[in-house]
Amino acid sequence: MKKEFYKILSLLVLGITIGINPLIAQNTDLPNVVILATGGTIAGSAETGTQTGYTSGQIGIQTMIDAVPGISELANITGEQISNVGSQDMSIEIWLTLANRINELLATDEVDGIVITHGTDTQEETAFFLNLVVKSDKPVVTTGSMRPSTAVSAEGPLNLYNAVAVAANPKAKGHGVLVVMNDQILGAHSVTKTNTTSVQTFMAPGHGQMGTVIYGQMEFYRSQHGINTTASEFSVDGITELPRVDIIYACADCSPDLIDLSVKAGAKGIVIAGVGNGNMTASMLNACKKAADKGVVVVRSTRVPTGYVLRNAEINDDENNTIASDELNAQKSRVLLMLALLKKRDNKNIQELFYSY
Repeated sequence: MKKEFYKILSLLVLGITIGINPLIAQNTDLPNVVILATGGTIAGSAETGTQTGYTSGQIGIQTMIDAVPGISELANITGEQISNVGSQDMSIEIWLTLANRINELLATDEVDGIVITHGTDTQEETAFFLNLVVKSDKPVVTTGSMRPSTAVSAEGPLNLYNAVAVAANPKAKGHGVLVVMNDQILGAHSVTKTNTTSVQTFMAPGHGQMGTVIYGQMEFYRSQHGINTTASEFSVDGITELPRVDIIYACADCSPDLIDLSVKAGAKGIVIAGVGNGNMTASMLNACKKAADKGVVVVRSTRVPTGYVLRNAEINDDENNTIASDELNAQKSRVLLMLALLKKRDNKNIQELFYSY
């Protein structure tokens, strides 16, 4: 009896030391999953169940967990509130806090997987960022919802249930950071939001979904594209901020003024959401070349939903000192470029990063 007491005491002390709920291992037959909540529509509320207007980030993580029947049968679950914001207010500061907490938790034997609840507006950016800086092959899954918790037919509870099921499943190990929404398993590299209001908003147009999860029953079809997690060279250990990178949207007869202003404001990198194959007006291209000559890294991406931005196609990247984004959209190109600029690199090395990640 005395020996058992000291064993329990040591587990409690260990749990407190690593900063997780020591009761997470209450059922040794189940995996241990930590849910890190950041806010978003899944935590949103409205005055009625049928109105379009609502406020994001109103519900705490424990309330969300308690609203999902059967979720405790999937895993020993503990929740932490990292932030409670709409994802339009997601920040680099929250990204760094989230990434460091994930790495801290997954470095222990007491945590088998992570779920992040997140708003949908910038979920693909957060997922891709984590895909590049998480240093574990254990499952990391982001999820959210398009309808607030108070809505008729809110899909958040089932999305959370399925996300926990994936994070708790050993078969999800080694697949990089995943997005689980609307019964689909999608890779952080390829996923994007495609509709403003539909629950079927998240898709991976370039590569397709990685698998399905239906009421917790999971099946994978393929692995994720691109270098990620434990194979990634990027780290945010000890990092408190990321270099400024701006996105500038191209259109017909677009002025170069915004490029000049971005450089003047101190941007270290600029991503052009170009027309077609990363194209832009001649005046914009001239401004990009001037920016690149000053040491600002310029990446040509595209505003088009699918396809590659090819190097030295309609625009000669060698002459203009620009980078082609390959298949990364503008918002993900920004994420990769911010991380790339954490150390000094030449354009050849940065271009290779866009081909690899």
